[in-house]
Amino acid sequence: MRLVFAGTPEVAVPALRALLASRHEVLAVVTRPPARSGRGRREAVSPVAAMATEAGLPVLSPVQPGEPEFLADLAALEPDCCPVVAYGALLPASALAVPAHGWVNLHFSLLPAWRGAAPVQAAILHGDDVTGASTFLIEQGLDTGPVYGTVTETIRPADTAGDLLGRLADSGAGLLVATMDGLEDGTLRAVPQPADGVSHAGKITVADAQVDWTSPGRHIDRLVRACTPAPGAWTTFRGERLKLGPVRPAAAIDLKPGELRVERAGVQVGTATTAVTLKQVQPPGKRMMAAADWARGTRIESGEHLGG
Repeated sequence: MRLVFAGTPEVAVPALRALLASRHEVLAVVTRPPARSGRGRREAVSPVAAMATEAGLPVLSPVQPGEPEFLADLAALEPDCCPVVAYGALLPASALAVPAHGWVNLHFSLLPAWRGAAPVQAAILHGDDVTGASTFLIEQGLDTGPVYGTVTETIRPADTAGDLLGRLADSGAGLLVATMDGLEDGTLRAVPQPADGVSHAGKITVADAQVDWTSPGRHIDRLVRACTPAPGAWTTFRGERLKLGPVRPAAAIDLKPGELRVERAGVQVGTATTAVTLKQVQPPGKRMMAAADWARGTRIESGEHLGG
């Protein structure tokens, strides 16, 4: 089939690479416009745009995918289908109508569970044992379209969102290619999503990522892992923000919520239940470091707390 691929971040690159290696013809990519990032606020193209340029593909970067010029360019390419991975913009009906087989999205959950912007983070945060990826036909509703296929993935006890998303990006790439194969062969039909089991996964904000030490230790562990690498879990110490790497359960010691104790085994923090051990932290203006090194340099005093 003739394909126009839509995607923006690094997680979409494995799918583009897999499609380029498939029997299908990738005509061009659609991605978000260059954005300013980093300390120097330099303008940078998306990872998908960089991959497309390397492969010699045309890059379409409309500010909005409903722009007449973009729609004309898309129609001129005459794509049979537009596979999508984390494109980052809502597609209007005028764009959805262009390819004969529509726009097929690779979404990182087992739909109808965790529709929305942060399905992987939500699965970890809520303690799911299994998640996966789904390909579905995009329609006007948010992740509501009929499903073509799925793959499953076990969530490991120490998985961060970055770990899990990396595995799903790879397995999902194979699923997306298989979906394109089935559509071309006429052997694949989309199945409507069931009405039961619907859940939503809104974007996790920086405010959401603040750790409440009066929460149970298990919840704090999940929150930190769900927010790693982005937006990054955090707390405060001595009035300044302290970014947190993943934690692990500690021995049952008597600490109040947020109370710190430095031992040879590491830096423990009290919660509403069992304490947790800090593994890595990032003080303001510094790189991520071992929590034990931070504690030695900071000279934590008896009775000091995280979180105010």
